[in-house]
Amino acid sequence: MTEVPTYTFKDFASDQEVRWCPGCGDYVILRGVQKALPMMGKRKEDFVFVSGIGCSSRFPYYLDTYGFHSIHGRAPAVATGVKLANPHLSVWVITGDGDGLAIGGNHMIHAIRRNINLNIVLFNNKIYGLTKGQFSPTSDLGHKTKSSPYGNIQAPFNFGELTIGAAGQFYARIPDNNPNEMADIMVAAEKHKGASVIEILQNCVIFNDGAFDGYTDKTVRDDAMISLKHGEKMIFGKEKNKGIRFNGRQLEAVTIGENGITENDILVHDAHDPNPSMHFMLTQLQHPLPIGIIRSVEVDTFDDRVEDQVQGAQQRSKFKSVDDLLFSGETYQV
Repeated sequence: MTEVPTYTFKDFASDQEVRWCPGCGDYVILRGVQKALPMMGKRKEDFVFVSGIGCSSRFPYYLDTYGFHSIHGRAPAVATGVKLANPHLSVWVITGDGDGLAIGGNHMIHAIRRNINLNIVLFNNKIYGLTKGQFSPTSDLGHKTKSSPYGNIQAPFNFGELTIGAAGQFYARIPDNNPNEMADIMVAAEKHKGASVIEILQNCVIFNDGAFDGYTDKTVRDDAMISLKHGEKMIFGKEKNKGIRFNGRQLEAVTIGENGITENDILVHDAHDPNPSMHFMLTQLQHPLPIGIIRSVEVDTFDDRVEDQVQGAQQRSKFKSVDDLLFSGETYQV
């Protein structure tokens, strides 16, 4: 096997002008991806980025890898075909909350359910950005937009709940202002065997600016978010004096030292627990908001089952090549 070259993030930057609005969170995500790719130990030609439609879906143009700018909502379907045709490729789906959870909702659900060995990155800005500010499947209740002037009356998707509910085995969440941890999560996603889902909380400075400020603003983030690490206690807060415990019915945030609470009461995060119950509850927790790798469990993949089925059919078939099939039965020459 040819030795993998030593890359830097610059090796994955294309010659295309990056065209997003100034201040858009997509710039940070792009840098996070370019930072992560050299850490994955693969050649540039082994990466394929498949996108749908939307601001996020310009991504393949800005990476010096193979890529498809595909059809609205259908990126998981196109990526599935790429992966099954060449299982050795590292295939990435780049999508947004509108592209991936509205018109592409069924494709998203079934790609996760089948556990295809894809890396799915969803940019969630709670709005349709490219089409100029309509509400999306993740927009908050009451949010006034160009398509909901009196306020959105549709309950939003929780993408973490959706992923775990669709039997997702890898789910991570990260804000767009943390490129270093974002890169680490992407490396972990690439190593994971099966469908890896990463939700990025992405700020749209034009149509939904500050959508996640209640979590990401530097004045509140230490107390508003909890960064989960496998095998470590769920402790957070500016003073590291808060934690998450299970009170017998649900998860709750508590302060260590108050009401007899000690560190022994604080849960240890087990991202590898096959039982998804705790991971599902973590996706539902809003205060604090869990970020990091919430679930990472490896089970059989769709890719492996396809390969086993093909090999089994080949072994049972009397035809070993296309010529065997074409020249079987009665033939004649012209």
